[in-house]
Amino acid sequence: MSGPELVTLTASSDHRDAVEAMRDALDAIGKQLAPAGSGPQGLVSMEWTAPDPAAFHPSRQAVDLVCREAFAGFTPPIVLKRGEGAFTVKAVARILSKPSADIVYRDYDRMALARQYAPRLQADFRQVCGEWGTKSAAFAQKHRGLELHYGPGRFETLDLFYPEHGKCPPLWVFFHGGYWQAMDKNLHAHFSDGMLKAGFAVAMVNYGLAPQTSLETILDQCRASLQFLVREADALGVDASSLHIAGHSAGGQIVALLAADEAAPPTKSVLPLSGVFDLEPLSMIPMGPVLGLNDQSRIRALSPLFKKPRAGMKIGVAVGGAESDEFLRQSYEYASAWKTGDVLVLPDANHFTLLDGLNDGPLLALACAIAK
Repeated sequence: MSGPELVTLTASSDHRDAVEAMRDALDAIGKQLAPAGSGPQGLVSMEWTAPDPAAFHPSRQAVDLVCREAFAGFTPPIVLKRGEGAFTVKAVARILSKPSADIVYRDYDRMALARQYAPRLQADFRQVCGEWGTKSAAFAQKHRGLELHYGPGRFETLDLFYPEHGKCPPLWVFFHGGYWQAMDKNLHAHFSDGMLKAGFAVAMVNYGLAPQTSLETILDQCRASLQFLVREADALGVDASSLHIAGHSAGGQIVALLAADEAAPPTKSVLPLSGVFDLEPLSMIPMGPVLGLNDQSRIRALSPLFKKPRAGMKIGVAVGGAESDEFLRQSYEYASAWKTGDVLVLPDANHFTLLDGLNDGPLLALACAIAK
């Protein structure tokens, strides 16, 4: 019996900056996958050739994040070689069999369900990351902040920003999204501005990324970040008795689980933004195996929809009006199950532009209202 059919794709970039050259080349490979009958989940191997291979070494955090930006957790084994000329990527991908049209979840077949949970279809994800990175770097240059290690791991870090005025401010902690597989606190710093102007200190938290880090370990790390901030509150000059948490997308799942976690520090308010509160549908699309979502008891344990919030906290829920039906449904069902009240729907916002509301308008007003 012959093996699966493979295709070889190539792309190159002569950009002087190594990270931007990678971004160019990997983006070009990504755009070739679908017409070739494959996708990121079909990647088998990659060979990178560069005049200065060390600049492109996969162990570099900047390099790792660009790979995840392009392919999330589907990055295959990489061979790095020295060569002349432009940075070049040769990728081998498996031709994927056409998914069955049978209904697998609610009214969706597997392909339609995958589209429902693909926010990147709503925007140019490369452009989103580029704009966020530029704005966040400019923000960090202008605002007083600290990068702190809350644990020994490589990704167990957070950035703490302080408001211009006031002593011992209340603390607002944000957990980024990226389907637990991608993105970074350094892309989100500028979304601190609204809460800083409202008088809060803001912590932007990093955590290990899947599949190298399990979803359970990610939750442990995020809990540890809060415990660190509470433990070190006096030294850091913040009021940990007024602790508020928010998270976007995968970060929404994280803060919702923390809101139900008796081992986490007491939290005054919780704000999940376009979260994934029931992980069952993710188990039926390509990212499911990457995240290890192959056991119903584990799926349920990681789904905030089936938990109860701890007493004494205010909960807000927000989602973009331009998001997929499934993302909207997830937020409405979570709000109903947890009896949070109305869901704030930002009419023209997609999964990414939703976050712009943290700096102005109804979303910022909601964040401040539940944090009083």
